[in-house]
Parts: sequence; C-alpha cells; structure tokens
Amino acid sequence: MTPPAPTTDAPVDVFLVAGEPSGDILGAHLMEGLRGALGARVRFAGVGGTAMAAEGLASLFPITDIAVMGIGPVLRRLPLILRRIRETAEAAIAARPDVLVLIDSPDFCHRVAARVRKARPGQKIVLYVSPTVWIWRPGRARKIARFTDRLLALLPFEPAAHRVLGGPPTAYVGHPFIEKVDEVRMPGGRRLPAPGERSLRLLVLPGSRRSEVTRLMGLFGEVLTLLRDEIGPFEILLPAVDHVRAEIEARSADWPVKPTLLSGTAAKYRAFREADAALAASGTVTLELALAGVPLVSTYRLDWIGRIVKHFLEVPEPVRPITKVRSALLPNLVLGEMVVPEFIDETCVPATIAETLAALLVESPARARQIDAFARIETIMRQGLDETPGATATRIVLDLLDRA
Repeated sequence: MTPPAPTTDAPVDVFLVAGEPSGDILGAHLMEGLRGALGARVRFAGVGGTAMAAEGLASLFPITDIAVMGIGPVLRRLPLILRRIRETAEAAIAARPDVLVLIDSPDFCHRVAARVRKARPGQKIVLYVSPTVWIWRPGRARKIARFTDRLLALLPFEPAAHRVLGGPPTAYVGHPFIEKVDEVRMPGGRRLPAPGERSLRLLVLPGSRRSEVTRLMGLFGEVLTLLRDEIGPFEILLPAVDHVRAEIEARSADWPVKPTLLSGTAAKYRAFREADAALAASGTVTLELALAGVPLVSTYRLDWIGRIVKHFLEVPEPVRPITKVRSALLPNLVLGEMVVPEFIDETCVPATIAETLAALLVESPARARQIDAFARIETIMRQGLDETPGATATRIVLDLLDRA
C-alpha cells in the first residue's frame, strides 16, 4: 500500500536521472506512482528517455548521449560523458529538489550524486538499482553510502550484500519483469512439440547494443549451423531493436536458417511464450527468460579491455555465503546454483555450445532441471513483496519525502 503523501500543499520537486533505456522505464513507473500520490503538486526535472518523456519529463539532453556500455565505448565517448555529468550535477544543484533519484548507470549517476552531495550536504538522494558490488569493486558499497540516503535494489540478495559490505540502507523493491510473467509464459506449461506437430522454435537474442551484435552474430551462426546438423530443422525467432536491425539482417544473411526478425515488445513477449529454448547474450534478458520458463544457454564475448577486467572479477569474501555461486548470470545468482550454462570469451566454443543447446531441445535431464529451477525463481523474487516493484519504489521515495 502506498503511504499518504507528505502533508503539505507545497509543490514537490523531484529530479530524476536515467542513463539507459531500462532505467528510463523504471523512472517512468516511479513518476507515474508519484503523480498518483501527489497529483499536480509533483514537478519533474532531469534526464530520461521516451518513457519518462511520456510521463512529462523534459530531458536536459538526449539519453543516447550517455547510454553506452563497456569500457571501450565509454572511453571513446568520454569527453561528452564528462560534460554531461557536470551539466547534470549543476542542474540538480540549481534545482534544489526535494529528492534526487538516480537510476542505474552507476558510472554516470554516482558521479552526479557525489557532486550534488558535496554542494548540498542535506540533499535527499535515492539510488535506484544497485551496482554489482557483489562481483566487481565491492569497495563501492561504502563509497556510495556517503552520498546515498536509500538504495532501491532489484535483486533479492542485494540488501544483504550491502549490509555486509558497509553499503547504504538498501531495500529490495523487486525486478519489474516479475509483473510480466503471465504475458511471457507458455499457456499450459513449457512443452516440446509432438512429432509432426510443428517445428522446434529457438529464440535467439544477440543483444541490443551494436558492439554485442558485432561480437556475437558470427559465433551464433556457427552454433546454429552445428545445431541444425545435430537436430535437424528448426525455426529461429529473433527480436531486434530498431537501431541494430540492419546489422542483424546483414550478419545473419549466411546463417543456415533464416531468422524471423521481430519488432516491438508485444512480438518479443509472444516469442518468449512460443519458444522451446533460447540462445542469449549474457545480461538482464537471461533473468527474463528464466522468469518466462524458457530453457537457455548464455554466451558473451568481451572486447580487449573487458578481457583484462575479467581477471579482477571475484565474489568478495563477505558476500560468498549470500550469492553462493560465481556466475555472471542473474538466474544463477538468484537461485544460488549453476543452472544456466554460460560460455564467456575463451569458453565460447561453437561445438560445445551447440551440444549444450541441443540437450535443451529434447526431453532431457538438462531441460527438466532448468524448467524445475525456473519454476522456483518467481517465488524467490516475490518474497517480501506485497505490491508491484513500482509501487514499492514509490512508497520508499514518499517516505523519504515525508521525513525531509
């Protein structure tokens, strides 16, 4: 239940910053919740994308200026990003908002938060989405505690991780995709087609960033060629966002099976319902597939800088009893066991990936293990939640405003 709004008729100014499309959606849901509680009194400013614009935010600059991932792409755009950090912090300081909400994009948002807190020590600051302190740079937990009043976490183990690492007060609000599970699950349960009923359907997800597509499409083509030789014909469903669609079309031209390219969220969710298994780039989509109950194999190829950084990734000693497994995949971390096979960089051997994927496209122990584990993941992620993630986030921000 959303708590009463702050008991005053004065305007409530909320400054929000989202640095990428997923954060834009989280920001839009939060804006909707705050407007529902505060009505016309709430005023929004900051940085966001199309979803937040639909809720009334006039962004300081296009979100595409800062929506980059990976060390290499960030370095190439560094002068612009540094300028946008300065401009965003200056705008937030000048606005003197009742609360500053910084959503995901830690390398950008944390620098903005530190600048604002230094200039305005009493500024209420909320971070929405935890950085991956449980696998990379755990010292960030104590650092962000110095400029954060509340941290809103999407994964159930993150509050405990911040507690042992000395992080800020952290609340688990839930991942927004848990509200979509009824839209993406196969009606009647995930089952393979009977002989002669239809072709097998493989969902292929090479990523939404050009760098991911460039590194993975060739590998995926090799895997699919070997898979066809092993199991025979199958369909490929491939959701493609507009800005990489042409790249995907060009790089899939020599695949042994022509993929059906899908556009838009509705088509993507339909593919989730209809797929028998998935081959996916490592990322948030693996958690979405697990919640949808789609057996999957995940792969990722790093750029040269990522290969260097990879050797420094390690679960901090205090967090090991909490996360239980060393994995880059969210389903494995949430479940606390290595359920989803992951192939990263030098382990991306096409024959091994194809063999692993083939085992998920027949009734096998590997397929049954994933389906059984994925049946538990929603229960785990709903523990302690009595409302939607957006409503929980709204309630926490309202409570912080009420204490201001």
